Amino acid sequence: MTVDDLIRRPGAWLLTDAGPDTEIAVSARIRLARNLRQAAFPSWAGEEECVRILNRLRPAVESLPFLDGAWGWEMSELDPVDREILCERHLISSELASRNRGSAVVLRSDESLSVMINEEDHLRLQVMRPGANLMGLWEEIDAFDTALSELVPYAFSPELGYLTACPSNVGTGLRASVMVHLPALRLMREVEPVVKGLNKIGLAVRGIGGEGTEAMGNMFQVSNQMTLGEGEIDLIRRLEAVVQELTTHERNARARLQEKHPARLRDFVGRAFGILMQAHILNSQEALDLLSALRLGIEMDLVRSMGGGELNRLMQSILPGHLQRQARRDLPVEDRDQLRAMMVRERLKEAGAEPAF
Repeated sequence: MTVDDLIRRPGAWLLTDAGPDTEIAVSARIRLARNLRQAAFPSWAGEEECVRILNRLRPAVESLPFLDGAWGWEMSELDPVDREILCERHLISSELASRNRGSAVVLRSDESLSVMINEEDHLRLQVMRPGANLMGLWEEIDAFDTALSELVPYAFSPELGYLTACPSNVGTGLRASVMVHLPALRLMREVEPVVKGLNKIGLAVRGIGGEGTEAMGNMFQVSNQMTLGEGEIDLIRRLEAVVQELTTHERNARARLQEKHPARLRDFVGRAFGILMQAHILNSQEALDLLSALRLGIEMDLVRSMGGGELNRLMQSILPGHLQRQARRDLPVEDRDQLRAMMVRERLKEAGAEPAF
């Protein structure tokens, strides 16, 4: 199995034709950080020790039935574009992408469950799916974590909980996040106060690529910051409640736009559609922002003949790594931007997309 096989289908967080449950809360993810007892953290271990740890952990991970039909790659096997594709699909972090011999990723065939080995920690277990069912994800990853802990000894302190390379992960080692699409709040100039409010209650708000990235396509990743002093269930329930509130705010903003500012809404969607159909150069930021507006139009019945799921797949296929792999060559930035614009025009034409106003 190769990374090329992945790009022929949507990622695990896009495996849906967007419906009411995934219009705003696009996808959910839970990640657990774990380390081996009496072993140096990857950043402190030498290359040979990382290789020994990998050779110990990878067979244990792949032996579990949760990863039946698992795929996996060592970072040393992957070229830069492969790594970029895996990052774009949320399967590895930029930290793991920067590593080489002694680090790897293992994933289930549907990409919904994956394990990074020797990233910042020895193990990063991750499960993700469309929608915002964090409790369902927690039950799955908890069962996987329990089974793995019976095969390898975790570094654990009765006082502190799970020990991790970064102090911010000590305790539960849990990061739960939901990707939310908030174009109406952005259009109503209300997204910045919402983000500030989330930060004040201890939640982190990041861009589509996670830590250190800016919001593109009006996609925001909302996650817990604290992992110590609160149980996993409490962390998850608090985040779920916040996401429900965010969803309500976005729906209200859409209703207000439709009722009080219909011309602004149609202009927002119509301008995006016009540029996407006519542009010959599109960078990633502009393309995702315009497709976000088009997605809002589809969900509010202002654009015909294109499903939200189809648009999701288009948004993924025009990201830099996916774009270059489909072109079968490394592309300079300007060539990439031209190819992206051409792909968008062709896909919209093929789908027969058109404004409904």
